[in-house]
Amino acid sequence: MDRLTRAVSRAKYAAVGAAVGAGLGGLVSRNAASTGGALGGLVGAVLGETSVGVADTYTDLKERVK
Repeated sequence: MDRLTRAVSRAKYAAVGAAVGAGLGGLVSRNAASTGGALGGLVGAVLGETSVGVADTYTDLKERVK
């Protein structure tokens, strides 16, 4: 994956995580929505980084097998 594709992939995971966290926190209060959004974004970014790392590893292995 090139750098731009990796960055966009991580950003998508972070955005979805922030939206889910804010939505769940919003069920409790406005302050919890803010905190939930921040924590959800962090979790989404970590998952996005892990996902991109796995995809890069798979691509590297596929290239080595050829």
